[in-house]
Amino acid sequence: MSDRSLRGMRLGAQSMESEAGVEPAPRQRVEYRCEDGEQVFVTFSSEAEIPPVWTSKTGKEAYLVDGERPSENSEKAVRTHWDMLLERRSVPELEQILQDRLTLLREKRGERV
Repeated sequence: MSDRSLRGMRLGAQSMESEAGVEPAPRQRVEYRCEDGEQVFVTFSSEAEIPPVWTSKTGKEAYLVDGERPSENSEKAVRTHWDMLLERRSVPELEQILQDRLTLLREKRGERV
């Protein structure tokens, strides 16, 4: 029985098939550069759409070499809670609502108004 066992082999953990005759998908190596001159090389599929900005391992933004820089104004301004509130109500309305709520709170506490 011992002559039929596979010694030194992890069954199921490794494929017995070789990589002979297998062609990898076509790829392209793209270069990005940070503002401080750091170079970043990324490999993409030849069919992939190349992003104009890539974040390097150090966390810096790197821009595509020989590519157009994205426009700075393309992002929408962040709307805060206060901005959305001012879209629905005016400042005098908000002051009146505040006074009403403070009066109600003080009455619940038993304070004189």
